[in-house]
Amino acid sequence: MTDDTGTSAIPAPPLTPLPEDWSTALAVVAHPDDMEFGGAAAVARWTGQGKRVVYCMVTSGEAGIDGMDPDEARRVREAEEVESGRVVGVEEVEFLGLPDGVLEYGLPLRRAIAGAIRRHRPDVVITGNYRETFPGGMLNQADHIATGRAVVDAVRDAGNRWVFREQVETDGVEPWGGVRQVWVAGSPDAAHGVDVSATFDAGVASLRAHAAYLDGLGWEDFDPAAFLASMSAPTGERMGVAHAVAFEVLRMGWED
Repeated sequence: MTDDTGTSAIPAPPLTPLPEDWSTALAVVAHPDDMEFGGAAAVARWTGQGKRVVYCMVTSGEAGIDGMDPDEARRVREAEEVESGRVVGVEEVEFLGLPDGVLEYGLPLRRAIAGAIRRHRPDVVITGNYRETFPGGMLNQADHIATGRAVVDAVRDAGNRWVFREQVETDGVEPWGGVRQVWVAGSPDAAHGVDVSATFDAGVASLRAHAAYLDGLGWEDFDPAAFLASMSAPTGERMGVAHAVAFEVLRMGWED
């Protein structure tokens, strides 16, 4: 195989299929639309298997539309996210209400996410790429980095009753140490994948549900199907299928 300069290119290694022996997953991402730009087709596969997937948006994306006041954008984007979740079988969508665009890694963010983990008690937690870059080298965004880093720490926080103990002692939410793995979508270090050939169209429909946001970006020629296929088709080649979504797997225990 050669690249466009005529030099030899090393094929990307095969992806290991993600395990599907779980019942509940909690997806914690920074913004409405973060799951739809790549991971929603995998969610459609899992909900189609009868699994419970809960969406938790750290912000409401209220700073994401330049021509719309943040209070109005919050209302619009929350409604679009609820609909995009419905398209892929997600019935529970939670908004933590932290400020869009200025998230900071730290205890308040960890506390909010740990509370969500304790409430929903998932086997698996899904988040977005928190590495410095995306595959291909494009720089990541600050909210994504802060959220992903906080998710990884909050998983362990959630299992320790002496961390954010007011959630246990005042709010009556018990600790939850049952998260087996964290799955990071869009990571440049992804080594696992999910075959989404049968649910690719549902993933496209879930992204189309963010019509106001996409319109606000001014991407006049943006085609959600072509965009998602540009990632899922090459990833699918690594699994021998038409379309796939890649994840980095972080193990939370020695046995997982």
